[in-house]
This record gives sequence, structure tokens and C-alpha cells, in this order.
Amino acid sequence: MDYIAEGFEGALRIILAGDREFATIVLVSLKVACLSTGLATAVGVPFGIAVAEKQFRGRGVLVTLLNTLMSMPTVLVGLMVYSFLSRRGPLGDWGLLYTQSAMVIGQFILALPIVTALVLTAVAGMDRRVRATATAMGADGGQAFRMILHEARFGILAAVVAGFGRVFAEVGVSMMLGGNIRGYTRSITTTIALETSKGEFALGIALGIALLMVALGVNVLLALLRRRMG
Repeated sequence: MDYIAEGFEGALRIILAGDREFATIVLVSLKVACLSTGLATAVGVPFGIAVAEKQFRGRGVLVTLLNTLMSMPTVLVGLMVYSFLSRRGPLGDWGLLYTQSAMVIGQFILALPIVTALVLTAVAGMDRRVRATATAMGADGGQAFRMILHEARFGILAAVVAGFGRVFAEVGVSMMLGGNIRGYTRSITTTIALETSKGEFALGIALGIALLMVALGVNVLLALLRRRMG
């Protein structure tokens, strides 16, 4: 048990000292997760609303597919994107493999079905009279869309937070597409895996604490936004 206590002591020293490597790793994780979640939000929110509002052939199949992709393994996403970005892949000439851009692409694919499916559920469970009322009042497509955004805002916020949580805590995509390059693509989760395998627990525990603190901060922010918007 001594090594656990020593690990926590070392972790506290790293955090309190403002260790540069620790800060870089946390910033890389935040940057990549925020970019990928932002892209997933920009695509997933309007797509989820469109699927919820429209009736079309194959809609049930699409909804089932989205729900299935919510639990897609991260290593599978990493493998798929890796096959496209590797030198032998169709996009190999772009030179994206082992970059933060590759990590963003992989995490975007991971977050998109989560954001889309949860937004779809939030809008589908909304009072159906909202759209009818907007139409009766002469609202155009853009105005009706904004009204739906307002009415389903809590569900949409929860969808975005869920997407962020999924990508911020993943390890497979970051490891396979980022390459765990020190000072560039090394993230919180990949560093924890690396340091633990080496028997170095202090940095791993410090990063684990940072991971939990960011998750707590995001959920506190969501609660504050809900209170302000409620």
C-alpha cells in the first residue's frame, strides 16, 4: 500500500508545482476534445433535429444505427481512421497521421452519433405543438429551428456534455491516431496508460485527478447554465 500513498504524494507535488509537462498534457486533451466536440455539435445538432422532425423511409433504421454507434469501441474508430490516414491509405498523402488533427477526426467520429442521437431524443420528446404553433404564427424555417433549439435546450446541452465526456476520457483513438508523442499528441489518458505500464504512478494519478476535475467542472457548468436558462 505504500506505493499508492507515495503516488498520491507525488501527484500532489506535480499539481501544486505547476509542472510544465503536466500542464501541456492537460491542454492537449482539452484542445482536442473541445475541437472534436465543437465539430460534432455543429453537425449533430441540426442533423438530430432534422431526423426528429421529418418522417421518411428508413428513419427507424437510421435511429437504430445511431443508437448502435453510440457504443462504438474507440479502438475500432481508431483502426478505421488509421487505415485511411496511414501511408498506404487513400488519405496518406495528407500527412495527418500522428497529429492532433488526426485525433480530432477520430474523436469527432466518436462523438457525432452520441450528440445526434441524444439531440434526436430530446427533440422527439418535446411538445409537438411547438412546431405547429411556430408555423401558425408564420415562422419561417430558421425561426422554427431557433424555437426548437430553445425548447429542447436542456437536452441539447446534455447531449453536448455527453459527447465531450466520451472523447475526453477515451484512449484508443488518441493512442492509435496521435501516437502519444511527447509535448504534441500525448493526452491525459494515453499518459496514464504509459506511466502506469512503467510503474510511475505519480504523474498518472495527477492526471487522473485532473481528468476528474475537468469532468466535475463541465457538469457544474451544465448545472449553472440550466439554472440560468431555466
